[in-house]
Amino acid sequence: MKRATITEKIITAKIAKDLKWADIAKEVGASKEWVTAACLGQMAFNEEQAATVAKLFDLDENEQKWLTRVPYKGSLPSQVPTDPLIYRLYELVNVYGMTIKELIHEEFGDGIMSAIDFDMDIQREAHSDGDRVQITMSGKFLPYKEY
Repeated sequence: MKRATITEKIITAKIAKDLKWADIAKEVGASKEWVTAACLGQMAFNEEQAATVAKLFDLDENEQKWLTRVPYKGSLPSQVPTDPLIYRLYELVNVYGMTIKELIHEEFGDGIMSAIDFDMDIQREAHSDGDRVQITMSGKFLPYKEY
């Protein structure tokens, strides 16, 4: 069995049961962003969370165990994503990546924004020209160590 098989089973059950990620997250007790990432195989649940997810998606004991395993992260099927929404995020980084890097370095110095000590929030924002997607990302700044 592979983790991808369990991810497919989760998505199939989510659709069949007409569940929303926000409702699943409430049951698990974590943010919808993190729980969605975990259900899609990018994070590891703790034992209690895995039991909740297994119950919600009718997973057996072996499948539940897989939910607690540290996954292989960053599992897009290709280097340049082909899904239109994911590609636009990729395009955003291509266009604004150097700007983001320059402004972070100017403000904080030489280092990176952590994707480990990290929070994300995705919300709908009403706008007169049509609703907007608001993505807030907050990662701890990690300066490069001098040695």
